[in-house]
Amino acid sequence: MLGAGVAAGLMGVSAAIAQNAPAGNTMNGKKLYETTGCSQCHGLAGQGGAAGPKLIDPTPFPAFVAQLRTPRQVMPPYTERVMSDQQVADIYAHVKTFPLPPDPSTLSILK
Repeated sequence: MLGAGVAAGLMGVSAAIAQNAPAGNTMNGKKLYETTGCSQCHGLAGQGGAAGPKLIDPTPFPAFVAQLRTPRQVMPPYTERVMSDQQVADIYAHVKTFPLPPDPSTLSILK
């Protein structure tokens, strides 16, 4: 019972964090993603590459912003002077449109 309560509580926290993501313009986010260097390292579809991790099914918005503003790796920081909060929200909205990979159990080659 305790495990179910903890899981339900965590799901509620995740939903609250997701609700804190500001509304973004996916079309502007796509344009920014392709012109500000995101796609060069993370791929056009967020699949990742040698220079950047995948962005499919991204972290909650606050963690996304933290990584963008103060990256832990070799990524350049996109401070507020470089990219506005609205532009970040637009890019996040675009990244959220990336399709998830198929469930491995549905791939015939793995059966």
